[in-house]
Amino acid sequence: MYTTAEDAGSSQSVKAQLRLREMILAGELPGGERIAELAIVERLGVSRTPIRAALMRLEQEGLLEALPNGGYAVRTFSQREVADAIELRGTVEGLAARLAAERGVAPAVLAQAHEGLDEIDGLLAAPALDDAAFTRYVALNQRFHNVVSAMAGSAVLARELERVVNLPFASPSGFVIVQANSPRARDMLVVAQDQHRQVLEAIARREGARAEAIMREHSRLAQRNLREALQAPHADIPGVGLIRQR
Repeated sequence: MYTTAEDAGSSQSVKAQLRLREMILAGELPGGERIAELAIVERLGVSRTPIRAALMRLEQEGLLEALPNGGYAVRTFSQREVADAIELRGTVEGLAARLAAERGVAPAVLAQAHEGLDEIDGLLAAPALDDAAFTRYVALNQRFHNVVSAMAGSAVLARELERVVNLPFASPSGFVIVQANSPRARDMLVVAQDQHRQVLEAIARREGARAEAIMREHSRLAQRNLREALQAPHADIPGVGLIRQR
């Protein structure tokens, strides 16, 4: 297959974007610090053009802010900003669940969602979860949320939800790793799983208001995880160092 120079540049930009995001969340580029473009070029071994495209995309994601005199700096976030982002995600997901219930969902799609939850049940059957199980849970949890969003059959909502979950720390599993070191870890995931089941039941029964309320309540688990993350300053949670304490 023939690859154009434009394709190659786009691929380099995506790779640079992913690597820069990792560096920011790992604290390698501290919050508030100006990005030294030349140093990044040398560190990643990529030319300036894809680096600049990557920086622009990370600004659009909200991880960077443009400086008045040019260039970018790593953003920091107040606890309220993060909480608002999570609340917004819950609101949009709640609307998606309500529309899914009101418009109706094909049995095959509901069955697909239940199959994913069956896999989560398999993980939670163990008395304790190791790192591999938590990693698998995050993937299955994200898949469930994606399926519920798709059930609404709305391209507008899907686009807005994609934008919302790309806000820093707003994804459904943004703080689930907090639970990995908690003695209540499995119990908390069991609560989340029960809410998963309830929202599917509400959608299947065409109970729009109930589906919306459950999905919005479900996002409150992330709010609690946020508070616990900030109370454990030494927790190994990607990006938590970017959140300013009150």
